[in-house]
Amino acid sequence: MQGPNDIPHSPRLADLAALVRLPAALSVPGDLLAGAVASTGRVRPRTAATMASSVALYWAGMALNDYADATVDAVERPERPLPSGRVTRRTALATACGLTAAGLGLAALAGGRAALGVAVPLTGLVWAYDLRLKSTAAGPAAMAGARALNVLAGAEPGRRIPALPAALLVGAHTYTVTALSRHEVTGAPRSVPAATLAGTAATALAAGALPSLRPPGRLGRGRPGGRAARIGAAAGALAYLTAYGAAQARAAHRPSAAHVRQAVGAGILSLLPLQAALTAGGGAPALAGLLAAAHPTARRLARKVSPT
Repeated sequence: MQGPNDIPHSPRLADLAALVRLPAALSVPGDLLAGAVASTGRVRPRTAATMASSVALYWAGMALNDYADATVDAVERPERPLPSGRVTRRTALATACGLTAAGLGLAALAGGRAALGVAVPLTGLVWAYDLRLKSTAAGPAAMAGARALNVLAGAEPGRRIPALPAALLVGAHTYTVTALSRHEVTGAPRSVPAATLAGTAATALAAGALPSLRPPGRLGRGRPGGRAARIGAAAGALAYLTAYGAAQARAAHRPSAAHVRQAVGAGILSLLPLQAALTAGGGAPALAGLLAAAHPTARRLARKVSPT
């Protein structure tokens, strides 16, 4: 028998946007930029197709998340598209499958077998997290791994090792956001946001210091670009710590469900200044400026469509 949520109907575009958390996808392209710049010092034409692939896979993960959580959300988050009846479970699964196929297809077009070597395990982690690992101890690590792979997807095949520091920092950040997200409904023990705040501070410090650890030739061969890279990295790291750290500090002071949700939302969007720090530190401060400028836009859009 069909349940009321399985009766076919055509969802509105606004409902599909809510299903895939449309504004949160603004946090995806910066991963690829950080990886590309760390790898080769510049962005190649294929990076645009790889960005589109990663955005499709991110949206697929969001739709699959709601498909897998439909029963739980009916109790805990009845306002979401599936439990409210605005989108059917069948549509959510079809959306996840279609976007996954699109993401893998775009990856193949962007870089062939080498690109699929990153996109396929990334896809596997996303599906495993949503369908199996979310509520297990491995959940945060799975999401951190997926986001780290997203950074490596932007790196040039054969030159991914230089992008590993950026990938690890993005993965560390994602771990904190995922750990917090487990307490969005019930609130958290004070120790959880306090621990994630410590992790965020360490991530910000490492991101700001990254240019100093690179060989001088990677920062403009002694020209002013090196100084601009260091300033840009420090500014991005400070903006990241201010935006995400402040939200976690509020949650640590009063770890209610509302404050934890705010911290999770801030964490998702604060990837932009972190990516700006990493991109500047890789020697591309102008691109980093674009990422930093996108952060306020993402925050405004998040007021209309929740990123969590």
